[in-house]
Parts: sequence; C-alpha cells; structure tokens
Amino acid sequence: MTVIEAKVHRSSARNAKMAFILTAVIVGLLSAVVAASYWHPIVSLFVGALIGVPTGGLVWVLVRIWPVIRLLWWWTPETILGVLLLTCWVQLANHTPTLVTLLVVALVVGVPAAVRPIRRQVKAWGWCLIVRHRLRVCFAQFIIANQSGSLPLILWARPTPVGERVWVYLRPGLSAKDLEGRLDKIAVTCHASTVLIERASENNAAYLRFDIKRREVLTAHVGSPLVDVIDPTAPVSASPLTVPTALDLPDIDMPTVTLPSQGKPAKKPATTANGSKPAASSASSASDDDDTSDWI
Repeated sequence: MTVIEAKVHRSSARNAKMAFILTAVIVGLLSAVVAASYWHPIVSLFVGALIGVPTGGLVWVLVRIWPVIRLLWWWTPETILGVLLLTCWVQLANHTPTLVTLLVVALVVGVPAAVRPIRRQVKAWGWCLIVRHRLRVCFAQFIIANQSGSLPLILWARPTPVGERVWVYLRPGLSAKDLEGRLDKIAVTCHASTVLIERASENNAAYLRFDIKRREVLTAHVGSPLVDVIDPTAPVSASPLTVPTALDLPDIDMPTVTLPSQGKPAKKPATTANGSKPAASSASSASDDDDTSDWI
C-alpha cells in the first residue's frame, strides 16, 4: 500500500529544493548586509552563509516532510486516542490487582454500552472519525487534485442531529462547483443519505462545510404540551380538537335578495326612411285628424 503517492513525493522534493535555494540566498544576503556594518565585507559574506544555509536547510526539511505531516494530521485523533487508551491500560494494570483491572475495564466499556444517551454520543463521534477518512478517499479516488497532487485538507468534524459536519480547506485547482456534481458519489462513499456543501466563510471560497445527512429527524413524533391544557371534563362539542368534517346546509339561513323595481321602457321615437327624426309640428299636435295628403 502506497502511503505517499509518487506524484506527491516528486512535487515535495522539487518544492523543498526551491525553498532551500530561495531561503538560503535571501537570508544569507540580508545577514551579510547587516553584518557588513560591523565587520569586513568578506567576513560578512561568511557570516551570511553560516546563517542562510542552516535556515534554508530547516525550510527544506519542513517542505520535504509536509506530506508526512499531512498524513499524520489525518490520523491525529485516532493516534491520540490510542495512546491515551494504551497508557491508561498500562498504568491501571501496573498499579491495581487483576480483579480490579477487569472491573474497571468492564465499567468503562459496559456503562457506555448500556446507557443509551452515552452510547449514542460515542457512536456519533465514532462516525465523525470515519467520515474524515471517507472524505479523504473521495478526494483521492474520483476528485481531481491540483497538478502537485495535493489533496484538500480535512480539518475537523463534529456530530449533528442528522449526521456529521466536516470542515474542509480546498487547495488551488479545486472549487465548490467541482464538488457539487459529485455529491451523490460522496454520499455513497460516506455511507450516508445525502451530502450538502456550503461555504464556511464569506471571505474565503476555499473554506467549505460538508453536511452529511444520515437520518431524518423531522418525521419523529413530538409530544405537545397543549394536550395537558385541555379540560378532560369539558363536553366534546366545546373541545377545540373537534374539527367539522361536513357542512349541514339546512342549518344555514338563506338570505332574501330583493331586486330593484323596473318601469316600462320608454317608447322609441319613430324615424323616417333616411334615418332622421321627423320634425315636431304644432298643428299635428293640436289635431290628429288633419289631412296629410297635401304634404305629398
């Protein structure tokens, strides 16, 4: 099993070499300039070399072992937990009888296993340790890293009511949009239902928060304190829990609607053949029996 990939190994060696040269030259020149004000310039060059070369070597070591430091960071919680458990077991076995040792171990293991709240907390924190490594598997297997092969830095994880929340710091060459299309694969790798990604900082796009969801808590039954407020001796019809299921129409009074009275429509005045109204005549109004044959 390859602990550090060959691409990462070559990249760290190249970066360490460049860091050594730059640090040695810059620190050496600055030291020589400062020393020139006290000693001869040739002596100052030797003093600058004596200061710059060890400083560059220290930087070379830090850059060269950075992949190992990152690997140790991924396993830091498990390493610390293992060291503490082993130290406690050795101290307990050396300072107590065998019966007392077994009794203490039974209590330490049995109480969390028997008490449900403690057992759930231990299980939740255990899933946090597992999820950190499962996310690292996602980044190493099917998420493209940068040209140096550096994977995102998985910082910390804590349990939530629905699963776990993990903070991740992306390296150059990767963004949140590159991960949004692979959320279903990340959920499968983490043995979860769904995975959501959000920015953990408004000022830094590389700082992300992974919300891993394993269960649904909104479907649980929650007791309401309003039930205790209702008087059990109250009639059923007066209970606020009685909800009408149908509408009884005979119980509703039908309103009487009165329409306004309407008169006879006015008689439309007659019109002539060309569509104009006939002229009013005082003679025709005085007598309706006048002979109109003279008009033709």
